[in-house]
Amino acid sequence: MLPTRQDSFPAKTAMQLSIKYKLLVTIITTIGLVVVTIFLLGHWSFQRGLLRFVNTAEQTRVAELAVELKNFYAQEGRWDRLLSQPSLWLELLHGSDKNRPIPTRLKGRWLSQLRNARQSPPRLPSPEQLRRFEARVVLLDAEGEPLYGFPQLFEEITYTPLEYQSKIIGRLGLAPQKRLVDDLQLQFVKEQKTTLGVIAVGIILVAALLTLPITGRMVRPVKALAAATRQLTSGNYMIRTPVTSADELGMLTRDFNTLADTLQKNEQARRQWVADISHELRTPLSILRGEIEAIQDQVRTVTPLTVKTLHDEILHLSRLVDDLYELAMSDLGALTYQKERIAPVEILGKALESFKQRLAAQQISLSIDLCSGSDLTLLADPSRLQQLFFNLAENSLRYTDPGGRMEVRTESDRNRLIIHFLDSSPGVPAADLPKLFERLFRVESSRTRTAGGAGLGLSICRNIVEAHKGTIEAKSSPLGGLWVTVTLPAGA
Repeated sequence: MLPTRQDSFPAKTAMQLSIKYKLLVTIITTIGLVVVTIFLLGHWSFQRGLLRFVNTAEQTRVAELAVELKNFYAQEGRWDRLLSQPSLWLELLHGSDKNRPIPTRLKGRWLSQLRNARQSPPRLPSPEQLRRFEARVVLLDAEGEPLYGFPQLFEEITYTPLEYQSKIIGRLGLAPQKRLVDDLQLQFVKEQKTTLGVIAVGIILVAALLTLPITGRMVRPVKALAAATRQLTSGNYMIRTPVTSADELGMLTRDFNTLADTLQKNEQARRQWVADISHELRTPLSILRGEIEAIQDQVRTVTPLTVKTLHDEILHLSRLVDDLYELAMSDLGALTYQKERIAPVEILGKALESFKQRLAAQQISLSIDLCSGSDLTLLADPSRLQQLFFNLAENSLRYTDPGGRMEVRTESDRNRLIIHFLDSSPGVPAADLPKLFERLFRVESSRTRTAGGAGLGLSICRNIVEAHKGTIEAKSSPLGGLWVTVTLPAGA
């Protein structure tokens, strides 16, 4: 019984997503993670770059301040007036940045801070004040004593020597800025961050709009396969899906079409099998029914000949049922194989010996050429090999014209045994040779009760040979009939 659509393909619940939207979510999530990573790295890199730019600009201001201090020292000859007038120091500091004069409120605060720094103990600036340019500039005299600034508060200071008339008059140092603190700088960073965020969101939205049709196109073959599979499970073995790509989906589509072809062939073979079995069973049953009804109607009397006819048909029907059962068991692999080390040539010789009388009755000559089997042994089931040889000999006996010829010969090496069965006319058309080992197949010219059988013997032979890991093939015989070759490996 084939499963219904509800059994095989449960309906999607509200919490389930189709593969299209799973792909969409996966792609958008991946793009989003990449964009966010780029955004964070870009923002971090921008801040570092801006900080380097600010420190470089401050070094330029320090270089300009160094020139101003040299000029001051050239005029004064000492640092006393600069040391006694903190406002002069502030003017020199901000004079190096003419575009940004010191605000009045900050000037008073820094003057107070500079005066407090000279107290004992000195009052140090707050952490917020230390981040400003004014607090990070240090002026030392020629002996290295601080005139302005707080060198003890910074781990890293870059000093520039101040020279006048080839003599060191002092050193001017700057502690580099560790992070951005200026309001204008922070505002600029915020604007750039906002711009980058808008760009990132825009990229994700554009990616979503572009990905939606792409995922739809990718999923289309999957939907076609799903629809075709539903039809296949409902019994439509004619369904096929077009192969539209050479990728994994294309390979899956080709595999599906191959599966559909196989199922269609199996279904056709099953129907043919049922029809052939019905035909094979109908004929002896019809004969039995006709004979019995004739006796019931007293058209015929019960004579030994009538009883023999009924008995022959019953035997034929019994053989047919036995062959069908045995073939079914061999197809299922249910035949038992008791393998042991045997001499196959000896078994073949005994099997042929039992056919000599029947062959002589049909005036069929038998030629036997068996290789020495003393050294060759096979791991095989002796009873199944005997059945194999009986079936092959029976096939030649049934389909060889009276007065014909049958040859059996073998050849072997250490690894295998090859057995040849050849008979004389009638032959088999070349188109029918590949079908000889199909169950219930018979060449049309032999479809008679007197000559042909049910067409099961060679099918059973094939199953026995394959169970022993061997091969069996048929071709036209030089004697005018059929040539069957069986190859059995020594380690079968």
